[in-house]
Amino acid sequence: LKVRVVRSSPPSSQFKATFQESYQVYKRYQMVIHKDPPDKPTINQVRLVPVSFEDPQFKSSFSQSATLFAKYQMAIHKDTPSDCGEHEFTRFLCDSPLEAENAPNGPECGYGSFHQQYWLDGKIIAVGVIDILPYCVSSVYLYYDPDYSFLSLGVYSALR
Repeated sequence: LKVRVVRSSPPSSQFKATFQESYQVYKRYQMVIHKDPPDKPTINQVRLVPVSFEDPQFKSSFSQSATLFAKYQMAIHKDTPSDCGEHEFTRFLCDSPLEAENAPNGPECGYGSFHQQYWLDGKIIAVGVIDILPYCVSSVYLYYDPDYSFLSLGVYSALR
């Protein structure tokens, strides 16, 4: 197995050269695993959302993310409902000492803390909490809907 990281934004020459092949792998995966029809329109199923209550995408998905977090914590870690309410979710995975920064030579999304949301059929099924820093990306935490554990979303997230 050889894993290669290629810049997609702005598109690198490697990205452009392998785009069609990558797309065909993605399309086959969607058809085999998710039973998508071959002509299903695709939508962006992974969103990188800044952890900020000022951000409209973060605010609009907060409740769904917090509910998914509670479901994960209770199923996987056997937490009680009082251990994983919205206050605990916010303290654990939304309050970050990092300040958002958009450096001129940095990534388009900027630096800071992000929730990488994995969407399927209009709902969040996993969230990777990541910090994007000048010289690395740090995976802070991943939680997912236990009903989708068969997808190995932790492995997928790490590879992504």
